Amino acid sequence: MAGEYSGSRIAWMATPEELLKRITFNPEIFGGKPIIRGQRIAVEHVLGMLAGGATVEELLEYYPRLGREGIQACFVYASRVVGRERVELALTGSEDSAR
Repeated sequence: MAGEYSGSRIAWMATPEELLKRITFNPEIFGGKPIIRGQRIAVEHVLGMLAGGATVEELLEYYPRLGREGIQACFVYASRVVGRERVELALTGSEDSAR
């Protein structure tokens, strides 16, 4: 199926590359942060709302032009960015003693 992510059951209506075309950068909008093409909605805003507990349906209610593919594009973009990073988590008390 087009857009199927290897090793998972996730299937997109578009391929990840097609979805990424929905993400753009404009130095005049949100200081050049990634946004949904043709809209003033930042990728971080979409991800932040979802991380905060909003549902896809709520996002689509508030931003109907975003569409499911816009949300999927945010996930693809985030996946690609995180895939290139190494995150060092702060260790606390009991975790430190395990080392």
